[in-house]
Amino acid sequence: MWERFVQDSERDIRTSEAPKEPSARARMVTERLRQQEARGELPPGWRTGPAWQEMNGRAARRRRMWAVIGIPLAVVVAVVAMKPSLLPGDPFGTDSDSGSRSAPPLPEETAPETTAPGSTPGTPTLDRPFAGSPALRYADGAAGIVLPDAKPVGSFSKDQVAQALERTKSLLVDANLDRKTLLGGRPETVLDKVLDPQQPEMLDDAKSWLREPGKDNDPLWLFSRFDPDEVRLVGDVVKTRGRTTFKAARDGSVAIHADYTFVYALAPADPDSTEVTRTIVRRVLDLELADPAKYRATPGRLMVIRHDQDLSNSACDIYDGFLHPQFDSDSTPTGAPPSGPTTDPYDRSRDIGGSDSETCGTVSRT
Repeated sequence: MWERFVQDSERDIRTSEAPKEPSARARMVTERLRQQEARGELPPGWRTGPAWQEMNGRAARRRRMWAVIGIPLAVVVAVVAMKPSLLPGDPFGTDSDSGSRSAPPLPEETAPETTAPGSTPGTPTLDRPFAGSPALRYADGAAGIVLPDAKPVGSFSKDQVAQALERTKSLLVDANLDRKTLLGGRPETVLDKVLDPQQPEMLDDAKSWLREPGKDNDPLWLFSRFDPDEVRLVGDVVKTRGRTTFKAARDGSVAIHADYTFVYALAPADPDSTEVTRTIVRRVLDLELADPAKYRATPGRLMVIRHDQDLSNSACDIYDGFLHPQFDSDSTPTGAPPSGPTTDPYDRSRDIGGSDSETCGTVSRT
């Protein structure tokens, strides 16, 4: 194999042509280009240009990319054109309820409010029953009942105070949020586990209110109730806002103060009706955990010292034990015409109770 390689190489050398010397014109052109290059004047070749092939490749890739993006982009543009509110923040302002839709929840109420909340745009619907109401930013149900941190009071330990606060929350939930109670059922937690049977008449009174409601025997003084033959609750949420505080009371007892607003979304009982209204109930309760060593009291149970309520959007002078919300479509409103002042049911800065609680007025909004 080595000998064959040597022989082939010698044959190729003999048969190859000798190198030719460049012509005079070629030498002249070469020298001119060399001088132009030294001066930086060498023009780019007409085929290569300024990276011509590379630019052509990038352009082709761009065309392919836009061809791929163009189709889904066109679909998105068409959808947004039909419903601009799908864009975050509704930049075209086409959704009149966008402000309330994106409104953040209110922070916890840690002190008495000083002014009424501002107006909120929107109209309630079955899907969004709290649209157009400050309650849209309230907490949902029991989440709005935030208890303060317990601490020892008088002869009661921190754990005993914490238990009293939890029972206060149980009372508020069972009386104002429990669906069975709202539809006319018996509030068993309040009657069987919270109220002190040793408090003269209170427990017996509450039971009699439910059993035989009347003007002087009204369960609405303590419980929120609706007639299921008249209205239906819209959705599963009752909006809640308020606060609970406590302090030392007489002879080391624990005085608990609860002030809460509950907002109910309602529709007529007719399942085909789409009209929605709201009833707003504000309750102020003063409860007491009394020391059994000093008072006739049941350990752990609560006594009701005060109960005031403000019932907004409910027919006047009907004492059947139910709230009766009024709808815009009602041609003949139920109950007596209101005779009291106009009030804002969302204004938690005003006091309730006293002589005003005996009048039936008009609400400025629901």
